[in-house]
Amino acid sequence: MKSKDHAPETIAAQALGRIDRETGAVVPPLHTATTFARGDDYEPLGSYIYSRHAAPTVAHAEEVIAALEGGTASRLFGSGLAAFAALTETLKPRAHVIAPRIMYFAAQDWLRRLDRTGRIALTLFDQARPETLGDLVRPGETELICIESPANPTWDVVDIAATAAIARSAGAVLCVDSTGAPPSTTKPLALGADFSFHSATKYLNGHSDLTAGVLTVAADSERWADIQDIRNMTGGVLGGFEAWLLIRGMRTLFVRFQRQSETALAIARHFDGHPAIDQVLYPGLPSHPGHAIAARQMTGGFGGMLSILVRGDLERARTVASSTKIFVPATSLGGVESLIEHRRSIESPTSAVPDTLLRISVGLEAAGDLIADLEQALA
Repeated sequence: MKSKDHAPETIAAQALGRIDRETGAVVPPLHTATTFARGDDYEPLGSYIYSRHAAPTVAHAEEVIAALEGGTASRLFGSGLAAFAALTETLKPRAHVIAPRIMYFAAQDWLRRLDRTGRIALTLFDQARPETLGDLVRPGETELICIESPANPTWDVVDIAATAAIARSAGAVLCVDSTGAPPSTTKPLALGADFSFHSATKYLNGHSDLTAGVLTVAADSERWADIQDIRNMTGGVLGGFEAWLLIRGMRTLFVRFQRQSETALAIARHFDGHPAIDQVLYPGLPSHPGHAIAARQMTGGFGGMLSILVRGDLERARTVASSTKIFVPATSLGGVESLIEHRRSIESPTSAVPDTLLRISVGLEAAGDLIADLEQALA
């Protein structure tokens, strides 16, 4: 099956149509080998030498992701942070980097560490007012702009195409964390980004049973070659079994994300204006400040992630999070089970997340059951 000839849903469902030619198996085979033999001429028998560089199942998963993202190539890492760290390792000393004030906190902590140790010069912009980003760019000095859209966990929306134009004019590269908006709904590279980043642990996998990260590039470059060298030298590559699980998960990505988006919208609508809630944060609501941009960027649904600001204080919010019966109080997102989390409790001291914010990851349970569960917890 040629990826260019088929819709993304078909590419995902059939994992690029890789029927095992030796056995006829319709499920992609799992290769766990770490080393690969050479022939009589001491040349490799196939395309692989050692799994730290590349391996069949990992390469298969990367090809599926690249096809879904519309990128030149993808590279998988042992975690999202490993992928993000590899990108930042390519920066020149004291490079100027711009990132959101609210984003995935561990990635921001990494950037703060690089800033604190003198590796980069970090500037944070208000993701709720993305129009301010352009004023912070230093032409000729800004090397990397990082955005997350929607932003975790406030779900503010940043215009990817507009930010890409800003990055190009400044000679910077744009990396979009699209973990909350997988390629079933958003394709950052088609909107002008240089790199698309995912914690593949989340929606791409969708089953809460592996940890992985992935970078996809729009076009080959010296930086991309450097990223691949960094992965090879640091050994941050994903294992074969995890790659096989990831392929398994991506085959249901489109149907999972559609169902999760529909349920999240139903929950957001139900609790919008609820007397026990100060605000519902979900880009699918017409009242959301970034709704119009989200509608342009998120063509396959607004996602299964939303947050609520509970009326009261920090302790009240934590009480609600620990009182659910169906929602599991746990970290992560994008799985088939619904999760709820008091986000401030697990973020670092520099966190700008409100004390009363509860982050909700909607799974595949019945919408009515989830709504009833939140109602009883709020009560």
